[in-house]
Amino acid sequence: MTVIKEVSGLVAVVTGGASGIGKGIAQRLVAGGAHVVIADIEQGPLDAAAEEIGAVGVRTDVSDVASVRALADQVVDRFGKVHLVFNNAGVAPESRIADMTIEDWKWILDVNLDGVIHGVHAFLPLLKQHGEPAYIVNTSSMGGFVADMPGLGAYATTKFAIMGLTEALAQELRREDSTVGAAVLAPGTVRSNIARSLRTRPAGAPSSAFVQNDISDDPELAKLRWLDPVEVGDIVLAGLARGETHIVTHPEWYPMVGERAARIEAAFERAATLP
Repeated sequence: MTVIKEVSGLVAVVTGGASGIGKGIAQRLVAGGAHVVIADIEQGPLDAAAEEIGAVGVRTDVSDVASVRALADQVVDRFGKVHLVFNNAGVAPESRIADMTIEDWKWILDVNLDGVIHGVHAFLPLLKQHGEPAYIVNTSSMGGFVADMPGLGAYATTKFAIMGLTEALAQELRREDSTVGAAVLAPGTVRSNIARSLRTRPAGAPSSAFVQNDISDDPELAKLRWLDPVEVGDIVLAGLARGETHIVTHPEWYPMVGERAARIEAAFERAATLP
């Protein structure tokens, strides 16, 4: 089992690193002495965040595999190797599945799912190459465990896929006794600007069913425990120090996951009674 107890001197890459959870992770990495590269599609916020926290900023479109490969090349050119990769960039617009256009599907899949696939494809060989302990962390969501979130069915689709990808990768790495570990991050309510995801949709995109609501404005959701991004950074680093495969930020939400598991278990039990 791979564990990362100290990040001092390690080279880390964080996509979606100009704000929110990505920036919070990057801040904690920098504070721990890591060499940090943050990647983001928005140049202005990227430059500001890099200067603020003491990271290197590289503009990257995670939906474009060539852009992610270029990011990997720049990291290796500058630092020689990479130890930690956080595939974190993502969007969370809202729509009923029945109302979505194919273009809506393509955009959210390109960013949320292909962005992670591109990160794994570009960086996993580099993490394996030097033979030192390394980790890849893919950001899913509590929506990767439970899909019962009104308007976020497409988001949950991508986050379930990230969960499956990461669990499979973690098992493959264990079987080959790799020095690389893999974990999926499943955050709950975090104070970030993901509620402004539509700002990053390419200009001139076709008509869309997506809308953007700030879930923190929902009176019921406002009652939940909201974390600052740097708190998530602390949770992530603690998870790596324990060698976790699943890193969760809101353990008190497990009853939702348990209810889903109970429904699945009941379906298996009913199937077992059939002739």
